[in-house]
Parts: sequence; structure tokens; C-alpha cells
Amino acid sequence: MNTTQWVSASQVDLDKKVEERVLGQLIEAVLYEQIAIPLSGVPASGFDGELVLQGKAADGETVAYRFQAKRKITFDRIRLARDTIKRQKGKEEWTTAQVSQFVLEVLGQIQPDKERLGMLLQELQSTFVNDVQAQAYRTSLPQTGQQRSYDELESLLDGHPYHPCYKSRIGFSLEENARYGPEFNQDLQPVWLAVAKAHSQLSLLEGEDYRNMIQDELGRDVVSWFEANLTEKGLNAADYLFMPVHPWQWEHMITSAFQKQLADSTIVKLGCGDDVYRAQQSIRSWANQSNPERAYLKMALNITNTSTRRMLAKHTILNAPLVSRWLLSLTEKDETAQKLDLVFLAEYAGITYEYDKLPGDLQPQAYGNLGVVWRRSVHRFLKNGEAAIPLSSVTYVDGQQPFIEPWVEQYGLQAWTRQLLHVTITPLIHMLYAHGLAMESHAQNIVLIHQDGLPARLALKDFHDGLRFSKAQLPQPELCPDLNLEPAAHRAINRHSYMQTDDLEAVKDFLHSAFFFVCLGDIGIFLNERYELEESEFWQMVADVIQQYQQEHPEHEANFKKYDLFSDTIRIEQLARRRLWKDMEVDPKHVQNPLAHYRFSQGGHI
Repeated sequence: MNTTQWVSASQVDLDKKVEERVLGQLIEAVLYEQIAIPLSGVPASGFDGELVLQGKAADGETVAYRFQAKRKITFDRIRLARDTIKRQKGKEEWTTAQVSQFVLEVLGQIQPDKERLGMLLQELQSTFVNDVQAQAYRTSLPQTGQQRSYDELESLLDGHPYHPCYKSRIGFSLEENARYGPEFNQDLQPVWLAVAKAHSQLSLLEGEDYRNMIQDELGRDVVSWFEANLTEKGLNAADYLFMPVHPWQWEHMITSAFQKQLADSTIVKLGCGDDVYRAQQSIRSWANQSNPERAYLKMALNITNTSTRRMLAKHTILNAPLVSRWLLSLTEKDETAQKLDLVFLAEYAGITYEYDKLPGDLQPQAYGNLGVVWRRSVHRFLKNGEAAIPLSSVTYVDGQQPFIEPWVEQYGLQAWTRQLLHVTITPLIHMLYAHGLAMESHAQNIVLIHQDGLPARLALKDFHDGLRFSKAQLPQPELCPDLNLEPAAHRAINRHSYMQTDDLEAVKDFLHSAFFFVCLGDIGIFLNERYELEESEFWQMVADVIQQYQQEHPEHEANFKKYDLFSDTIRIEQLARRRLWKDMEVDPKHVQNPLAHYRFSQGGHI
């Protein structure tokens, strides 16, 4: 399959490599979420051997899929040896397995709804072709290792390590993927619109002024040019807000969904500014390459990636500066937070269209499709001698060498890992224990600041819908802002998308599932498989950091029990199951917590 202009005859093994990854991650998720059960039953903790899944071919004949698998200590995660996945039909020879066959022959016996199967298969196939295209392009690049800048690393990271639809990008053609995909390092410019103030809503961080903000981000000359553009059309620039939109969004969504508003000058296309941007790993967030200290732009992008439509809901845009102000106010007089030198990349401005002013039949099509959030750049916060990397770079392999290899060699594996865990865990559990706030801190939302490779401190981002808390349990509830609640229609789309709850286990597990399960889980498995660091030693190190914090901060002991990080199990979202059944039909799954083993070790408080 020739999926890209970069593929040559010598690169045909890319198809095999990527298909093995997509199928491997799919089977791992299917086994872990117990969507399909092996012939020998659910593998026990510590399992290391061959498993077989059974299904039926289109002609009704039995098929089998076999593979080598291990059950890890880390949340009982299941890992496959991807090159061992084979398929057998009846008594025929074992052959190379394919994603489409597995979906139809195995999952099709469990979920007979052809529409649901078709949606999943489309996402998996799109992930395959998009990743082949990206990997083919990557082979043409020089390997520069740790010379890569933070923004370059953002573009190199390879997608969700658990979700099988890690690069689906439904909506992009291959040409658009090559243009807008972060892996391709293309210079990009947003389309700037003027949106009438009467039909939009602006949210600003306390102390920010819109005109100063927009001049700082665009430059005075560009602002003057945009204002002159409006004046030439007989419009009053003072009646408009300037908003950047993704070029794909402009072409595919804005021109159709807002056709009437463009015709009557409620929305006016202004053109492009001077600055050039690059897409970050989240695709819809862009970093300014011309002026790196200027804001990151997070723009609505109506594609589906990792099974989620990447809109920007109105309530999240309006909440962004409110939540950022709240976090800053909680920590500005917090001695521990100040000592940790924790950085919040504040979401200091947001603009959303007022969808309620559209005709009722147009609102569902337009909802979440015209909005932007401005986020502070990490470059504004780096001190002399400091550099930044996305935390997910820790598990990145640059060619054949792990990105962290020079640092591991310089500082030693155990010493470097302990420092990494101290720097990453302490601020996050402090926000939970001291302030009652769980942060959705998967690796994509964490920036690791280091000095010559030694982890130093954290910068956190993406807060507008990335917190969970119980207001009744907050130590300072009076500081909690009046947040814009998610509308019923939004909850119907994703019932797991909310910030406030009275379920304290849901608060704790919001942090546990994002940070400990996804982020630290991936790091622990990576260090085990690449450096033979025992998983039990890794989780002992994690427990040591938590227990050291508890011993040093007995004033929060009540919260150590309310938010028990050493619980026997935690709840995680079932990402694969949610592709086969409707969201309302899928509950979170309880999985074994590797930290439970260390509950009473070293005199812990729990």
C-alpha cells in the first residue's frame, strides 16, 4: 500500500511495523478490558506465555489468533510481543495477522452492531495509514538526539501508547495530515477572523486587558492592519474580537456552518498575521516559532483523534482563565508550591462564539467549532541553565537509542529515576492533598524542566477541563470560582467530562488514572523493558516519594485517607470498550493498584 510520497521500495517494512503496533495495542486493550477472553481464561498476575483468542471467519470457519504476552506488575497491564501475533483459519498454516480480520472475526462475534464495528475499523485503518506516512517521513530526517528543542520534541512523539486509535485523525486526508500533522514540522499560520462582540464571549485572566493582549500576540502593525481591513469594509473595529482558527477548520467547518454570519459580517475573514507556528503533539495546539515566548494557541479542530472529536466547548473556554487564576491564587502564598517552583502555563484568554444566538437547527453543527484558548509559553519561565522536554519524551526512542540514554549514563539509572519521580509526583500529590484538586496529568500535559538532563521542576498545562474536585471538601472553598457548568448535551456526548463531584474516589482516580496509570505506568514499563529496572523497584520508588511527602506534611493527614493513593484498586476509563459500545453503556473499570503493596511500608500514614 503506497500511503505517502516518502515511501520507497526499501521502506515497505513500515507497513508491517505499523500494523503490528496497531494490532498489538488493540489486542492489549481488548485483553485488559476483558472484551475478549483467551481460550485458557483471563491470564493471572505474572503470566508470561502464549495466549489464543478465537473467532469466526466470514464463511463460519473457526479462526485463532495466538501471541506471546506478559502480565506486568504495573496495574496488571498486558504487553504483547507484537511480532508473534499470528492467525490460523481451521487447520491451515499460521499466517501474519491483520487488523481488519481481527476486528471482524473476533470483535464481530462480541459486538454484532456493524455500525459500531465499522466506526472502530475506520479509526484503526486511518491510524495505520497516518502512522505509516509519519514513519516514512521520519526516516528521511537526521537523528539529532538531545539537540532537539522542546518544540521539536513535541512534534516527534508517537501517540498514545495504550489507545489503539492513537493517530486516527478522522477528517484529514493524507495531504492534510502531511500539512497539519505535528510529525511533519510544517510552518503554519492560523486564519484570523474578526467576530462581532455581540455574538461572541471573551474570558480573560484577572488583570489582563484584551487590547494589550492581542497587540502582544499579533504585534501592533498586524493589529492596525486588521483594524484597517474592517474600516475599509465600513465596519467598526471596536465592535469585534480577533480570533485565530485552524486553516482546516476554516475550510471544512467555518465556511459552511457560519455561512450566513460570514455574509452579514458577523464574522469577517482578516487573513494571516506575521508569525509562523508549528503543531504540537495534541495537533490542535500550536507553538509560535517566530516568537517562542508568545502564546500557544489551542484551536477547535473538528477531527476525531484517539476517538474524541477535538472541539472546544463554550463552557471550557470560559472556564480556562477562571481555573488558571484559581490555581495561581492557591499556590502564590503556598510555601511548598513555591519551594517546588511549580509552573502553571496559565490559559489567560479565551474567545468562544455564542452558539445560542444561532438558529436552533444550526446549533448542533456549530457547537464547539469556533473558539480558541491562549496559553502561556514554557519559554517564558525557563531560567539560566534550564531546558524543557515533554514528559512523554522519557519513553521516546530516537532511532535505536532511548532519548534519555545520555542522562541515564551520566547520573545512573536509579539516581536519575528517583529524581524524576520526586520532581513529577510531589507537586501533583501536593495539589491533591493540600488543595483537594486532582489534575488530569497524563504525560502530554506535563512539561519536565531539567538542568543538564537532571529533572528540576514541572510545568503543567491544559486546565480548562482537566481538574476534578469536590467543592464541599476544598480547604479554601471561598477561592473556588463560579465555573460555567457543562451543558446537558455535552454530558450526553461524554458523561466522564466533568470537574465537580461529591465522589472522592472519582477525584482521586482522576489523578491516579491519568498520572500513575498512564504516565508513570508507561515510564515504569519502559524502564523495565529497556533498562531491566524491576517494576517492583520502580513502584517502591514511587511509594517512597508519596510517603516522604506524607511524613513531611502531617497537617494534611485527613486528606491522605480521603484520597487514598494506596487503595487496592483504581478506576480507569475503558478506551477500547467505549469504541464498541455507547458511552452511556460503559463504566470505568477497577484495576489492581501496584501501590497497594506498599501501603504500610516505611511507616506510611495510610
